[in-house]
Amino acid sequence: MALSAFADQAHQPTDRDPRSILGKSYVAWIRLIELVSDRISPVSQVWGFTSASSGWGLRLKRNDRVILYMTLREDHFLVSFALGEKAVAAARTRKLPTAVLKAIESAPKYAEGRGVRLEVRQAREVSALATLAEIKNEH
Repeated sequence: MALSAFADQAHQPTDRDPRSILGKSYVAWIRLIELVSDRISPVSQVWGFTSASSGWGLRLKRNDRVILYMTLREDHFLVSFALGEKAVAAARTRKLPTAVLKAIESAPKYAEGRGVRLEVRQAREVSALATLAEIKNEH
């Protein structure tokens, strides 16, 4: 089973698809996009197909740099970041929820940074993720 609810490479998600897949979590999806777009400008939204095991995901990008990845799941979504060590150090100085800081500290390390993945179900969870996007953008 693919990570994304959209695993068929031939079917790129449309703007309507997130609402039908996410249900109540759709409000959080939209809110995160709004917050990141307000705090980091300009931001583009680009759907990308990574692999059969990952499926389709939405990338929020500033110029050519991916700020974060959003992966649709049934009734929730995943937000992923590749955070370099400067961004990790900056995140430690910010007032982020304990769960977010634990996810950063326990994230696997890759050449491009720590692979941080967080599950989102409610709109109240996205403010911290928008802050993390700002940190990523700054570092």
